Amino acid sequence: MDPVRLGHACRVLRIRSRWRQEDLAARAKVSRSAISRIERGRIGSVTLGKLRRVSEALDADLDIRLRWNGEGLDRLLDQAHAGLVEVLVERLRIAGWEVEVEASFAIGGERGSVDVAAYHRQRGVVLVTEVKSVVPDSQATIHGLDRKSRLAPQIAAARGWRCRSVSRMLVIGDSATSRRRIAQLSATYGVAFPVVGRAAQAWLREPDRPISGLLFLPFARPANVRAGTTGVQRVRTPIRRAGGANHAPGEPMRRPVDPNRSLRPG
Repeated sequence: MDPVRLGHACRVLRIRSRWRQEDLAARAKVSRSAISRIERGRIGSVTLGKLRRVSEALDADLDIRLRWNGEGLDRLLDQAHAGLVEVLVERLRIAGWEVEVEASFAIGGERGSVDVAAYHRQRGVVLVTEVKSVVPDSQATIHGLDRKSRLAPQIAAARGWRCRSVSRMLVIGDSATSRRRIAQLSATYGVAFPVVGRAAQAWLREPDRPISGLLFLPFARPANVRAGTTGVQRVRTPIRRAGGANHAPGEPMRRPVDPNRSLRPG
């Protein structure tokens, strides 16, 4: 995120709306001085929450990106995403769904792709899924799923699927952090995705009605990916024991041998 460009963009959008800094501050529920700092690109002391509220007041999306080691971060994220897609595709196929991964579409002026599009031929149900390895931006994700669900009948028709009803599902990599973040936004996610957990899993086996669901799935490692690169992992610090050796978690502790101890007679 370029602070100077962000500040300039906020100022341009504010002026376009014919607002003073005080007007924008009131709508975003922040101080006028915070607006001034943002517009000057001095955001070091401005919290992320304030930046989001200002962006929402301007009817704009805040895009913060983390970059690391060239494309290295993208590869790690792609591996985690691929593992989740693998688990989802396997479950859908076992439940009798026809599946297409990265189902692209170009309908009118709208283009994009569905992470996993599925069709239950017996029920005539088309399922649109969004797969995320981490908890996404809620507004952008809900908006994206709404758009793809609206286009689902046409996406299905292009594949020869006779659509009777459309359902949508958000799939998130299962971790304590992901569950905690969803819980913090329980009201939003509860309205957008009321069918969760076991109910969502049961529906995949028997899609008897249109739903909007949320499902946590474990990460799986594709066959061509090295171990230890996908999913959510914990970093555990080795326990330093006497003599300078490291003790890995779960390994039984062994008492160090005293080299000066006299040997017992046999």
